[in-house]
Amino acid sequence: MEFSEVIEKRYSVRSYRSDPVPDEVLSQVLEAAIMAPTAANRQPFRILVIHTEDREEELRQIYPSAWFTQAPLLICICSVKDKAWKRHDGKNYADVDAAIVMDHLILAAVNAGLGTCWVAAFDVPTARRVLNIPDEWEPVAFTPLGFAEGYARTKTRRPLSDLVVHDRRQ
Repeated sequence: MEFSEVIEKRYSVRSYRSDPVPDEVLSQVLEAAIMAPTAANRQPFRILVIHTEDREEELRQIYPSAWFTQAPLLICICSVKDKAWKRHDGKNYADVDAAIVMDHLILAAVNAGLGTCWVAAFDVPTARRVLNIPDEWEPVAFTPLGFAEGYARTKTRRPLSDLVVHDRRQ
């Protein structure tokens, strides 16, 4: 699939089939994720791969929508702040790096025929407890990972002129 097609086909999937994700496909998606650029190549992230089967009720404590646990896998991207590069003003780039990793993972998933849905509105203390996430890791985002049930809806985006500002020095 051409890269532009991958970008166009990506959408927030909220209905999944229970079909398992083949190990080789999961490996491809994870390999793409770890190829993401990170500040100073520090790679201050961890990727949790969570199998949902027989854990749906427990995992829905993290995020209560039924589709959150429909896919056979959940992915959680965590940042590791003490391993991250910091800008001269002190800004820690761990969460930025984790977001880039998640984006690579999501686009690789589309390319492999899988669906995802970026979830940021989850219960952090519950995620820590249910998944036994160490204090040094900060859960940044989740996504189900599986085969979509149904079809994508039409996406609307604001025009470039609303979102892009060109520096026009005279």
